[in-house]
Amino acid sequence: YDKSIICTKGMIAMEYIGHTSDDGRKQLLLDHLNGTSKLCRENANEFWADIAGFVGQIHDIGKYTSGFQKRINGAENIRVEHAICGAKEVAKAPPKSYVPMIEYCVAGHHSGLPDGGTKVDGEEDSTLHGRMKRKTGDYSAYENEVKLEYPKDNLRELFDVSNQREIIERYSFFTRYLFSCLTDADFIDTERFVTPNTDRGIDGDFQKAYEKVCEKLNSFKIETKLQESRSIIQEQVYKSVESNANVYTLNMPTGSGKTLCSIRAALKTAIENKKKRIIYVIPYVSIIEQTAKVFEDIFGDVLPVLQHHSNYDFDDDKNEDENEITSEKLKRSCENWDAKLIVTTNIQFFESLYHYKGRRLRKLHNLADSVIIFDEIHMLPIDYIQPCLRAIGYVTKYLNSTAILMSATMPNYDKFMERYMSGVKIENAVKDTSLFNVFDKCRYEYIGKCELASLAEKAQEYDNALIIVNKRKTARELYDMCSGNKYHLSTYMTPLHRSEIIAKIKEDIKNGINTTVISTSLIEAGVDLDFKAVFREIAGIDNVLQSGGRCNREGKMDMGDVFVFETDGGKGEIQLKSNITRNLFEEFDNISTDKCIEEYYSRLFAFNDGNIDKSTITSLMGENLKFDEIPFRTYAENFKFIKNQVIGIVIPHDENKDLIEQLRYGNLSVKRKLQQYSASVHIWELEEMIKEGIIEQLDCGVCILANTDYYKSDVGLTWENDVDYFV
Repeated sequence: YDKSIICTKGMIAMEYIGHTSDDGRKQLLLDHLNGTSKLCRENANEFWADIAGFVGQIHDIGKYTSGFQKRINGAENIRVEHAICGAKEVAKAPPKSYVPMIEYCVAGHHSGLPDGGTKVDGEEDSTLHGRMKRKTGDYSAYENEVKLEYPKDNLRELFDVSNQREIIERYSFFTRYLFSCLTDADFIDTERFVTPNTDRGIDGDFQKAYEKVCEKLNSFKIETKLQESRSIIQEQVYKSVESNANVYTLNMPTGSGKTLCSIRAALKTAIENKKKRIIYVIPYVSIIEQTAKVFEDIFGDVLPVLQHHSNYDFDDDKNEDENEITSEKLKRSCENWDAKLIVTTNIQFFESLYHYKGRRLRKLHNLADSVIIFDEIHMLPIDYIQPCLRAIGYVTKYLNSTAILMSATMPNYDKFMERYMSGVKIENAVKDTSLFNVFDKCRYEYIGKCELASLAEKAQEYDNALIIVNKRKTARELYDMCSGNKYHLSTYMTPLHRSEIIAKIKEDIKNGINTTVISTSLIEAGVDLDFKAVFREIAGIDNVLQSGGRCNREGKMDMGDVFVFETDGGKGEIQLKSNITRNLFEEFDNISTDKCIEEYYSRLFAFNDGNIDKSTITSLMGENLKFDEIPFRTYAENFKFIKNQVIGIVIPHDENKDLIEQLRYGNLSVKRKLQQYSASVHIWELEEMIKEGIIEQLDCGVCILANTDYYKSDVGLTWENDVDYFV
C-alpha cells in the first residue's frame, strides 16, 4: 500500500483507508467509523443511542480486508462484499434481542434492508440468511484499531405484548429507524470528507414565526357570522393542543381556515414542548407550492420552507454495488429533512417509512421530536390505513412527536386507531361542532352525463366558474373548447407556472373579469379561490365537497351552485367511489351533512374491509413470525401508496439555466431550488419519453426535458398519453 506507519513496538502497520475523494485525498477507515458512530448516536434518541453508536462503529469493518484495501488503492477487477462482515461479526456475540436488527442494518447499509429469508437459503440468495453464508476475506485486522463494546439489551419493554404480530411490526419499525440513523450518518460523514463544502441544514425561529402567524390571523376582519364562527372554531384548537396528547384529530369544515390554524397550533406545540421541526404532509404534489407560498409569505426568512415532493432520482431499483464509487453514490443521495419546516407529500412520508433503501429511509430518524400535520388525512389509501396509522402511532409514542390529523370530511377512524395505535393518547381538537352549519354555502346538484361542449357552454354563463375533471386529458380538451378568458391547471405544469396562473385567476375574479378555470383535482385543497359556480366530475363525496370549498368560499352569496356531472365513466377505485356518491345523491337531500359523510365512508370501508388487514409486513410472513425472517425488501417493493407513481421532470427556463448547469457539475444543493421548475409525470410516461429521446437524464438521476417544444406555460407538458390514468 502507498502509506504505512511505525507502531510503538517497532512493527510496520498498514494504514487502512475508508474512502478516497476525486482529488486524491484519503480518509482513514478508523476516522470514518468513529465519525459515523458519533453521528449515528446523535441521530438516535436516548433509548437507542448506545445501539446506534455501536452500529456506526461496526458497519464498515469489512473494509479491513486486504481485498478491499487493494481495491481502494487502485487495484481493478476486485469484487469485495464488505458490508456482510459486520453482520457476521455481530452474529458471533451472545444472543441479544437487537442482534438481528444490527445484522439487517449492517448487511444492507449499501444495497438496502434485505429480506430475512430462511435458513435453507443458499449463498446465491440476496436474503440476510443467504448472504451470511457467503465467504469473506479476513477482516480481523479491525481488532487492532476498533474495540467493540456491545450495548445492554434493554429492548424487553418495547416488546412486552402478547401479540406476536404486533411484536414483529414494532421490531420492523425500529430496525428501519436504526437503519435510518446509520445510513444518514454514513452519508453525512462521507459527504463531509468527499465534498466538505456541501451546504446542509436549514434553520429557523419558531417563536418569531409564531408571532408572525398570530399577527396574520389577528389581521383578519370579523364582520360576518362565517368569519366569527371561523375564529371560534380555531380558538378551540389552540386550547386543545395544550393537553399534550400524542395525536390530535382536527375535523374542520372547508373554509374554516385549517391551514393557518394548524400551523399556529403546531408552532405553539413546538415551542412549548421543544420540538425540533414541523412537517406538513399534503396528499397532492400539485398543491405543495400553494401551501408553501402561504407559509413563505407569512414567515419570510424567519422560518424558511423546505419543499420535498417528487423524487428527482429516477431509480430502476437495481441493487447498488457495494463498491460503487463514493462520489457517484453521493450524487444520488436524497433529502434527509434537515430543516425546521418541511412541506412534503403523503407518498414521500409513508413510502419513506416503509422503504428498504437508505436513500429513502435516511430521513426516518428526523421524524423524532417533531410536530407532523397530516392535511386531508381522509385521503389515505384504504388498503394502507393500517400501516399508515400504525406508523403515526409509533412515531408519536416512541419518537416523542405530535401528530395533527386534519380533514373537512374526516372518516371515523376510531376503530382503526383503537386497533393499530394502542397506547397512543388521542384527542379531538374540535369538540363543539354547532357552528359547522354556518359553512354550508352552496347547493350540490347531480346533473348526470354531460357532453364536454355543453358543459363548457354552461360554465361560461356564469361570471366566473370552475370545472374540475378527473383526467389531465379531459382538462386539456375542455380548455381547448372554452373561449374568452380561460385558465388551465394540472400537474403537467410546473409549480412556478401554476402559481403565476392562480395569481392571475385571483386578480381577474377580484376585478370582475369573466373567468373560466379548468383544472384537475389539484385545485381541491390548499388553493384559496372563490367561484360563483363549480362543476365537478363525479368522484368520491370527499372530492365533491372539497370542490364545494372553492364555491362561494367567503359566503358573499346566499348560496353557490356545485353541479356534479359524468363524462365517460371511470375505472377501479374512482368508479367505486363514484357509484357510492351517485347512490347517496338519491338518498340524501344534502350530501354535505355529517350523516351522509359518515355513510359514505362506512360503505367505502365495508367494501374494502377484507384488504385492510392484508397490507402489513407480517401478512407476508404467514405463521413464521421470526425476527430474522422479516421480508423488508419484498414488503417495500409491494408498498405502493399510489398505483401510478409520479416523478418530477425539470423544465428548462431562462431563469434556471444556471441552476441546471450547476447540477451538471455536481452541485447537489440546487436540487431544492429546481423543484419549482419541475412538472410531474407517471413513471411509465417518463420511460416512454426517454425512449422517444425528449428527456435527458443527468448522472445524479435528475431528468431534464431536452426538447422544450413539448412544454407550454399555459398548459404544461404537451406530451400526453394518459387516456386510462386518473389524477
